[in-house]
Formats: sequence, C-alpha cells, structure tokens
Amino acid sequence: MLKLRQLQKQKQEQARQNGTIPAPGNAPVSACQLRLRKDLASLDIPPCVSIDVSECESNSRLYINITPDEGYYKCGHFKFCATFKDTYPIEPPKVTLLSKIFHPNIDLQGNVCLNILREDWSPVLDVQSILIGLLMLFLEPNATDPLNKVAADVLAANPHQFRRDVATSLRGGQVNGQWYDRVI
Repeated sequence: MLKLRQLQKQKQEQARQNGTIPAPGNAPVSACQLRLRKDLASLDIPPCVSIDVSECESNSRLYINITPDEGYYKCGHFKFCATFKDTYPIEPPKVTLLSKIFHPNIDLQGNVCLNILREDWSPVLDVQSILIGLLMLFLEPNATDPLNKVAADVLAANPHQFRRDVATSLRGGQVNGQWYDRVI
C-alpha cells in the first residue's frame, strides 16, 4: 500500500513538472474562469465600452463601463457589474447597473431586463454578446418588455417627453418624484 502511494506521488510530481496539473498552493482554475479567459481574449470592444477585469480571476466579477455616443443616453457614464457563477456558460451572469437611471429596461435597483440574460441565454453566447446587448439597451430602449413601467409608458406615449425625462435624470434630477444618480 505504501509503495502505491509513493508511485502516485511520483506521477503527480512528473505531471506537475510537465505543466499538466497545478503546483501545490496554486488554486485550480474553474471551467467558468477558463471560459471567461477565452471570452476576454477574443473581445472586440467598441470605443464607447470599456471593461475592468481586475476582479475577474479572483471572484469571477467583471465591470463594464458604457458611454453611449448616440441616442437618448448619449454621453452618460454607466457602470455595470457582471457576476459569473461557476455554472457559466451554462447559466448567464447576473448583470446589474450600479447607478439609478430612468430606463424602461433597467429598474431602480439596477436589475437589467435583457432577453439574452434570461430566457434567450445559450452557452454559445459570450461576454461579447453581453456587451453588445447592454449597448443596444441604450441605443434602442424597449418599452414592450419593461422592468420600469413608468419609463416604458412615457417612452410609448410620448418619446419627446421621454427624451426630456432621460436628460433630467442623467443630470441627477427628479422625474415623477424619483431622484436619479448623476451620470453625466
């Protein structure tokens, strides 16, 4: 029995020297982290989007900064936190906006209503897909699938009033009795 254990240790040491298994003290890399590395390596980021990967390796969290260059939310600065569970890419990440804004598809707590982060998620989707989806929320807000019904109703009924309300909210103003974070 003792000889078997010694043989096993020798094989592990050989594999470690060949680089096929991590050395003691080095944490094994999860499937989620491997996929995230692959996704991040293949990103094609538009100029109005930036990402912060400083916490990505340690806790599978990614910060996404979007500054739309057109549309209702032009020149606003929006920071999202995407948290990836160990089940990624089987399950989508949880994405939240860290500021309170007036948007039909983002509620006051920062929850995001985006089909690819819910029922349309597929393991073939990646971080690039999420970035494009978030950017599209600012370029084309959707009043038909709202998390913020008040904003959706204004967008559907009066797009000019919606534009004014968004401009007020981006400056940290009050819309319909609700104060918003200054993001401009």
